[in-house]
Amino acid sequence: MPIDDGYAISYTALPTGIPVYSSDEVEVGTVREVLDNTRERIFDGIVMENGAGVRVFVDAPEVARTAERAVTLTITAAQVAELPPHKPGGLRGKLFGR
Repeated sequence: MPIDDGYAISYTALPTGIPVYSSDEVEVGTVREVLDNTRERIFDGIVMENGAGVRVFVDAPEVARTAERAVTLTITAAQVAELPPHKPGGLRGKLFGR
């Protein structure tokens, strides 16, 4: 049965707390933050909280669909499990672990 996620919406309207599904339709977490480059209006990705309570960054190319009631990824649940914990701080945080 396909995921009933509602209508597609812009990443800018994406609410926090909605479920995140992997490409193999497994619920892998919930949206905690949407990241973008506001100056250029470019979607950077989402920070989701997995079932263990760990926040991980999902890069924009790994987000297949943003909808009213869910986000669907282009990666499998096994690949989501490999994502490292999110390090806040933008590019500097990603590069230098801050």
